[in-house]
Amino acid sequence: MFAVYAAEPSPQDPIAALRVGDRPEPEVPTGWVRVGVRAASLNMHDLWTLRGVGIKADKFPMILGCDGAGVLDDGTEVVLHSVIGDPAWTGDETLDPGRTLLTEKHQGTFADHVVVPARNALPKPADLSFAEAACMGTAWLTAYRMLFVKSGLRPGQTMLVQGASGGVATALVQLGRAAGFRVWVTGRTEEKRALAVELGAHAAFESGARLPERVDAVFETVGKATWSHSMKALKPGGIAVISGATSGDATAAELQRLFFLQLRVVGSTMGTREELGDLLAFCALNGLRPRIGQELPLERAEEGLRAMLDGDTAGKIVFTR
Repeated sequence: MFAVYAAEPSPQDPIAALRVGDRPEPEVPTGWVRVGVRAASLNMHDLWTLRGVGIKADKFPMILGCDGAGVLDDGTEVVLHSVIGDPAWTGDETLDPGRTLLTEKHQGTFADHVVVPARNALPKPADLSFAEAACMGTAWLTAYRMLFVKSGLRPGQTMLVQGASGGVATALVQLGRAAGFRVWVTGRTEEKRALAVELGAHAAFESGARLPERVDAVFETVGKATWSHSMKALKPGGIAVISGATSGDATAAELQRLFFLQLRVVGSTMGTREELGDLLAFCALNGLRPRIGQELPLERAEEGLRAMLDGDTAGKIVFTR
């Protein structure tokens, strides 16, 4: 079958590890299902896989792609949940020490077919296209959990999203606006800030700019480049919710500010199957659609990966079959 995959780890030049070509058709274990992939979205995780981060060397070659939407063998249209845990685990699967994502242990979605546990294939809402549905499993689910499970915000309060144009950031803007929060964003360019306002942000500021007032919560996926600004932006008692650090780890924890202002710092990773179901329902109720910045045939996956590597994103990058 046709697939886009990482041939080996390439820490310094991730694109050098990228291959496009034939891979064996997947076997379908008991309790799993085969999905004919119609669309798959790109995540930063795919670049980490190409670099060899979070994956053992013996797992290469690895088909890329955490997220996807497609069709079961019986014709059912589905959205994929990419967190695969121990079947014996009960409770929040994101806390399962044995959990994994597609592309870490199991082959991913950038292919004609992918196999997942049956519970990881959720019904696709009829009003979402395959491309839109393919954005939900990682970026939008991550944003949903950050906002509604971890932050504790109430409608009417103010949230700041650092780095306005990525997949998680654009999802936070749209979800936050729909839920009744005052949404502020930062962005490195005028174009990125304009996109955030178009998606529903009430105000957009240059990266690191002094804000008109402090905020109730900051949502972080950037890390080192924005961490100090995030700490300075919070009200006393405010919360920073973190789901990534694309610019690297913060060089200083700002501990004096943290304890003196009684700030809270909370980590958030992906989300549960139940939260994905709630997210899909929330989007249907509010008419929300993910912002797709670039839609390409899977054969042109290298273009999308280079755009992400260069930071040239304006919403999600989606590959279609």
